[in-house]
Amino acid sequence: MNHQQNLTAYLYALINELVQSGIENVVISPGSRSTPIAMLMAEQEQLNLFVHVDERSAAFYALGMAKASKKPTVLVCTSGTAAANYFPAIIEAKISRIPLIVLTADRPHELRDVGAPQAINQIELYGRQVKWFVEMSPPDGTEGMIRYAKTVGARAVATTLLEPKGPVHINLPIREPLIPDLENIEAYRKNEKNNSSIHIEQGSLAIPEEYFQSLAKKMQSLTNGIIICGELYKEKFPESLFKLAKKLNFPILADPLSQLRVNMDGEEFIIDAYDTFLRNEKAKQKLKPNIIIRFGSMPISKALTLFLKEHKDVEQLVVDGGGGFRDPNQLTSEMIYCEEVLFCERLISYLPSCSINHELVSWQNINFLTKKALRKIEEVADMSEGKLFSKLGNLLPEDAVLFVGNSMPIRDLDTFFHLQQGKITIFANRGANGIDGTVSTALGVGAVTKSRPLYLIVGDLTFFHDLNGLIAAKQFQIPITVLLINNNGGGIFSFLPQANHKKYFELLFGTPLDLDFKHIVAMYNGQYLSIENWHQLEQELSKKKEGNSIRIVEIKTNRDENLAEHRNLLNNVSQEIDLYFKDGI
Repeated sequence: MNHQQNLTAYLYALINELVQSGIENVVISPGSRSTPIAMLMAEQEQLNLFVHVDERSAAFYALGMAKASKKPTVLVCTSGTAAANYFPAIIEAKISRIPLIVLTADRPHELRDVGAPQAINQIELYGRQVKWFVEMSPPDGTEGMIRYAKTVGARAVATTLLEPKGPVHINLPIREPLIPDLENIEAYRKNEKNNSSIHIEQGSLAIPEEYFQSLAKKMQSLTNGIIICGELYKEKFPESLFKLAKKLNFPILADPLSQLRVNMDGEEFIIDAYDTFLRNEKAKQKLKPNIIIRFGSMPISKALTLFLKEHKDVEQLVVDGGGGFRDPNQLTSEMIYCEEVLFCERLISYLPSCSINHELVSWQNINFLTKKALRKIEEVADMSEGKLFSKLGNLLPEDAVLFVGNSMPIRDLDTFFHLQQGKITIFANRGANGIDGTVSTALGVGAVTKSRPLYLIVGDLTFFHDLNGLIAAKQFQIPITVLLINNNGGGIFSFLPQANHKKYFELLFGTPLDLDFKHIVAMYNGQYLSIENWHQLEQELSKKKEGNSIRIVEIKTNRDENLAEHRNLLNNVSQEIDLYFKDGI
């Protein structure tokens, strides 16, 4: 074989094996050194190709696709700093357990460390942020190397899907000339059809039956327990969890990303206002459990985190089907490596009839009392961040997909977005909790959930941070409505101790941008509306969105007023809870 034939046979074998292993979506960042990879992927009819010119946005777009589909997305880029721009999304994928396969083209070995252009050290570029790194050999069309390329493809898919899921990195040194043998592509396709693919079978983590028998026996004497559920996207999990809660008679403290606040099946067990009432000292003492069962990632709520820390003597079981160690507070008594649905079903099978939880009614009453007090925010006449999230369930259509930015929006979602009738699916980037790539990730989610209306709620700094990401909505015709909360700066810092240092606060933390976003929206041929009142917002969101356009709905708020509003509500709730305990209810 000549160079072109070696190049084509080798890379086609790798790419075809990715396809045979289930890869459907590929995000390509244009570049020269990656030319043969990109062109051969374009020849694969089974692949959906998305070409995104900004590498940082491209990576987050791929992350969103993988997050929504629960399947690996492949990223492809050229050599040099293009690969470095993928890094933030790879970090998020690692922590959030999102399957990504990153293919970086590279200079061949003879062009490394000799001053060649667009050449950096790409060996283990992402360090421990990927599950597996492989430096492939330069393309070689011999039978053994073809089998090697296929093996790498199959292993990459299997590794990214192996729990805990996460990113893998394949580095491909490629020599010039870079154009593959497309004229004879049918011959390579036929050859691959004659070669068997590599199938890797995977299972779920399970534990012995004796453990469930022992745990069920223990649970019978621990009747004052709680279940905590953080971010967890598993289709059958809510149903299994509600059955377990009913059997144990335990309340479920449901993070908004658990998807349990949009599922009415087990509504009597859902506690969704804990972020507010667990700031009250009397409530924290009265509601002290004697056992905690936790699923998913750590919830958003800082109040819940402090509650757990203050009751560190309480036995806490963490169930993790990914076999990780999600214990930032180092409070876990038992780390249980078992698939979550399986855990619920097996434990239920050994439990007797419903136990008596003497504090379940207290959890329910205080939760109801708190939500009633928080709803007073709807009496606010001016545009309010908290009120937006309180009204959100009525503003969005039942089948909406909602992506929420970090900083204040995700916290207001936790505080004000309570149990809803509609089947809204909620996403966020809560791995590294950064504001980067939020627009792109939301659009990646939208690319997968395209038949459902997509909404993104972000602050002005988060929106600005990923304005490039909007190009994906225009290019790939992904309709999106962005609710842009513009308080002209970093609103979350007003709630932190930094706010007490007025001398440097605006310069270092408030960071007002003073941007007129309507000009930016026009660049993407989007629709823009600045909201003046709640009636206008309700009218706008009730309109059926036309076509595949970008719609930006800007809601201007005041940081100082927002802080005062939150504090007044919290004080009112705390007074109500104090009165509740004083009356001995």
